[in-house]
Amino acid sequence: MSIYDFSANTIRGKETSLEYYKGQVLLIVNTASKCGFAHQYGELQKLYEQYKDQGFTILGFPSNQFGGQELETNEEVNVFCQINYGVSFPLFEKIEVKGADKHPLFAYLTREAGFEGFDTENSSGRLLHTMLSEQDPAALANDEIKWNFTKFLIDRQGNVVKRFESSVEPLEMESAIAGLL
Repeated sequence: MSIYDFSANTIRGKETSLEYYKGQVLLIVNTASKCGFAHQYGELQKLYEQYKDQGFTILGFPSNQFGGQELETNEEVNVFCQINYGVSFPLFEKIEVKGADKHPLFAYLTREAGFEGFDTENSSGRLLHTMLSEQDPAALANDEIKWNFTKFLIDRQGNVVKRFESSVEPLEMESAIAGLL
């Protein structure tokens, strides 16, 4: 099994098989427009522009599961991303990324790359760890997505290579991405 066995609806509602991206290095990200990590859209766009001609694509999957931080409609999400960050990488419809109703793609991703903890040397990682420890300590003991902007790096064969938590800034992943191109 690989990510090519899944499909999802684009932000415009067109069902797309992830097989369309076969042979590319992918970064799959769950996003939220009103999140404190939304600034990462800017760095994601920079990475996309820098490496897209070498076979790199970012796939953004908006979700409203963490603090209700996503806009109401897919169109609002699309407009927000374009106006504020110039996002030109593919965006998909809002989906569930954790829990019983999570999209099958995210069930697969979290099985393949489990939660290894937050880097508590990083202030954002420390903040997320503290928040979850206080509000939902059981969440730290499973592989579910913990917050917006969790990122999964996929190689050209569709294999999950690495999971990066929300607190990891996109440019910090540049060498890992470049190493797969």
